[in-house]
Amino acid sequence: MHDPDPRDGFTLVEIMIVAAIIGILAALAFPAMLEAGQKSRNTRFAKEIRSAGHAFVQYAFDQGDYPPDRNPAQMPNGMLPYLRGFPWGSTTLIGGLWDWDNGQFGYRAGVSVYMPDRTADQMRKIDAILDDGNLATGQFRQRAGGYIYILEE
Repeated sequence: MHDPDPRDGFTLVEIMIVAAIIGILAALAFPAMLEAGQKSRNTRFAKEIRSAGHAFVQYAFDQGDYPPDRNPAQMPNGMLPYLRGFPWGSTTLIGGLWDWDNGQFGYRAGVSVYMPDRTADQMRKIDAILDDGNLATGQFRQRAGGYIYILEE
């Protein structure tokens, strides 16, 4: 049997090299993890705004017209059965508040997010998920104080 030698094991230099390698790998992986998280939130937001849009279209189909315009975070009268479980009164995944726009910003009807806390570049990434990646055209556009998902022009 071999007696343990106090010199067996790792030296401080070897441990420092391993720690440095782990640190470098973590530094390389961290931005990718942040980007993946942001992409996931963008996709969830796009899904939520589409879902809200479908609820308003269904309301208009059932009632013959869209509900009247409301202030941000205020659910339009009659929409509760259509938006059951939807976080209308809460902050959106991209910051800001949900907003129903009827006859506002030059559009007949649209679901908006008022005062989101994302950069224009981040909003273009969301627009690319929803339609054309251009906030001046398509179904998702920039509007005063936020962004609108146009249901009817």
